[in-house]
Amino acid sequence: MRPFASLRSFVSTLFHRAEIDREIDEELRSHIQHRADDLERGGLPRAEAESRARIEFGGYQRLKEESREALGGQFGAGLLQDIRFALRRMAKKPGFAVVAILTLAFAIGANAVVFAVLNAFILRPLNVPQSESLYGLWRLSSNDMAESYPDYLDLRDRNHSFESLAAYNVMQAALDTGNDPSRAWVDEATGNYFDALGLKPYLGRFFHGSDEHGPNSAPYIVLTYDFWHSHFQGDPGVIGRVVRLNKFPYTIIGVGPPEFHGTLMFFNPDFFVPIVNHAQFDENDLNNRGDRWVFMTLGHLKAGVTPAQAIADLNSVGASLEKAYPKDDPKMSFKLARPGLYGDYIGRPVRTFMTALMLLAGLILLAACANLGSLFAARAADRSREIALRLALGSSRKRILRGLFAEAVLISLVGGAVGLAGSVVLLRALSVWQPISRWPLHMSVNPDVKVYAVALFLALASGLLFGAVPVGQVLRTDPYEAVKGGSVETKRGRFGLRMSFRDLLLVVQIAICAVLVTSSIVAVRGLAHSLHNNFGFELQNTMLVETDLNMAGYRGDKVPPMQKRMIDALAAIPGVESVGLADQVPLGDAQPDSNVFADSTTDLRPANAASDALMFKVSPEYFQAAGTALVSGRAFTWQENRDKPRVAVVNRQFARKIFGSEAKAMGAYFKMPDGARIQVVGMAEDGKYASLTEDPQPVMFLPILQSPSNSAYLVVRSSRDPEQLAQAIRDTLRNMDAGLPVYIQTRYKALDAFLFGPRMATISLGVLGVMGAMLSVVGIFGMASYSVSKRLREFGIRIALGAQKKELLHAALGRTFRLLAFGSAVGLLLGLAAGKVIAFIVSQATPWDPIVLGGVLLTMLFLGLLAGCVPARRALGTDPLILLREE
Repeated sequence: MRPFASLRSFVSTLFHRAEIDREIDEELRSHIQHRADDLERGGLPRAEAESRARIEFGGYQRLKEESREALGGQFGAGLLQDIRFALRRMAKKPGFAVVAILTLAFAIGANAVVFAVLNAFILRPLNVPQSESLYGLWRLSSNDMAESYPDYLDLRDRNHSFESLAAYNVMQAALDTGNDPSRAWVDEATGNYFDALGLKPYLGRFFHGSDEHGPNSAPYIVLTYDFWHSHFQGDPGVIGRVVRLNKFPYTIIGVGPPEFHGTLMFFNPDFFVPIVNHAQFDENDLNNRGDRWVFMTLGHLKAGVTPAQAIADLNSVGASLEKAYPKDDPKMSFKLARPGLYGDYIGRPVRTFMTALMLLAGLILLAACANLGSLFAARAADRSREIALRLALGSSRKRILRGLFAEAVLISLVGGAVGLAGSVVLLRALSVWQPISRWPLHMSVNPDVKVYAVALFLALASGLLFGAVPVGQVLRTDPYEAVKGGSVETKRGRFGLRMSFRDLLLVVQIAICAVLVTSSIVAVRGLAHSLHNNFGFELQNTMLVETDLNMAGYRGDKVPPMQKRMIDALAAIPGVESVGLADQVPLGDAQPDSNVFADSTTDLRPANAASDALMFKVSPEYFQAAGTALVSGRAFTWQENRDKPRVAVVNRQFARKIFGSEAKAMGAYFKMPDGARIQVVGMAEDGKYASLTEDPQPVMFLPILQSPSNSAYLVVRSSRDPEQLAQAIRDTLRNMDAGLPVYIQTRYKALDAFLFGPRMATISLGVLGVMGAMLSVVGIFGMASYSVSKRLREFGIRIALGAQKKELLHAALGRTFRLLAFGSAVGLLLGLAAGKVIAFIVSQATPWDPIVLGGVLLTMLFLGLLAGCVPARRALGTDPLILLREE
């Protein structure tokens, strides 16, 4: 019954405050009156008896508060009083309140944005039922999730650990709905894809395994909900409608659920088609076991099956396939990976960078708390006389501290609300932003309950953290100083002088600022290096025209003549210098590769390969158009077709790795997996092919006529204006075939996908660096201003005694600049360590670059001079006559 009695007392006290206050007053007065009656009976006059009774009784208000607390409910009423008092103090000094609120708004807003992105990338699961049991198959030998279609079928049918294994591949197709054909992104999915994921259609039905009856047997489309709304205006009558994909008729049979955007996070396909129709989208053979074109295999683990058991099961299946198909399936061992970020390929750098970014954002918040803690400590020092008087009048230290914490938490909550509002606006803008125009990338980072909860937690924690800084000063305040009427001093703490703790906070702020400045300069410097890298091709004056003849119905022998016609037509455009063609381009969407064997090798099993090399099929004019220099030998000719001996141009790394040296490569032969002998007729410079951060890779260029491909990238070199040239190219190709979809961009724009990570890292770190610099300036300015204001009388006396400006500046700012130097040194060392993480994202980013080190030192010096300028002028402008007159 005691808890219920306490609760009843609390509620009664809260809602009957006036009546209870009256009863307490009557009770306390009765005690005083009884004592006065006793003293009066002892012979004292009534007035003197009452006065002595009040003195003996002690602090009336203190006892009244203690009585309220004993009854319960006083905390809520007292808290309201503290909040009203805090609001009055904030209104009295609005400048301090605005600075404090904006400081926390920036810091908490930055943390909310970073956490929302972290939540969307890493913490939030895929929008499929039971996503915690969904895994993809990661192949260890190739370090990716790709499989051939026959291998997928064997893994699906022979494993005992998954409910069902599904697979899909990402492709582009030409969609013709009766108007102009357009390019669309397609997920080719196995018939059991939707069933394996446990999804239900929003409209119509999904395709199933029962719809598959061999190659090209299931001409069905399932639209995503977003594509249905954007391209078919949400028309329910679209079910049953026939459209054309790559000139083939397909029937729309369903629409996916609104929350489902595929199983690769942030890559949103437009629709799904059965994978058995693959021949209508690509020239790869569906049943070629050695061609691992299937993008991902995934499924739900059965109940009770652990990942370790599933891996052992898959490795057992892989071992049997190795024995059955040694040439096509060597080293078939697996691990399980989360499919959303394609396992470790995207997941590892994303997790590394987001963790580092979250840490840096946390440092921003810590710097903000240190900044405000220093300002609160300074305010508490200025209020020391007021606090001492309140203590002398009977107020408890607990009540004073509660008031300080109420003000701190109030500021932090307002700052958190402002920061969260700003972060919500930014996050919603990011959610509709498409960072790479030609890819269906959508960052769904709208804030959810987790983001709001984290923002609230950070606001409360921040308020408690910087509100706790002046606690020691309050606890050490001696109320007797107020009675003497002198200045109030606090006792020295463990760090020596009273100011030393604020010195420590300033050092923390400066060190954090130096870390952020170092990280941002490292990222900027690395991005600048990346943009001026040796790519192995030229970016200037080059346009990239992407098309796929398969989409327009060109197949087999019709492809080479059409490719030659396109090259000749574009070369005839005024201002065009050269035009080349390639099936894929370096730093493009895909980088085909192949095993390469020494000419002396007779057993062409993958284990005997001399190397794995990237492979590009190009026209004779490609090297000139792309700006790829040949260091020796020659380019191809249009006479080198299937009837002529096979030839290749290789890069220097290929020559070194396959033939031992560049000198031995020219005229030498190597073999392909099909046994074809290829002679090296030229050698190209090394470059970047699959990644900006890659080590040199062996690469071979093959004549497009000897290795035909439907995929076509036209490289157009011209000095004309890119926009005018793009329109001329589009008109020329449309006149050739109106059904041929094309995508035109500058060669530099084509690098957006590879520069996206470094750019985002640089922008993010740059923003955090600027925020850290702002906080550092405020912190240094606050410390210097406070120090100068406390020593104005001393400076006046120094000036009156003939002190020089140099001596005054040293006295006013010497200690602050020593703290700046120490904090900058600590932060620079920490920033150099953080630079190693940044180098993982931004190519060629190194913290040991002299420009980085010099830039950090100059930046910190500039920030110190900027923050100390006003306090220095105030110190030098001190008028001793005015100070003496005030004294």
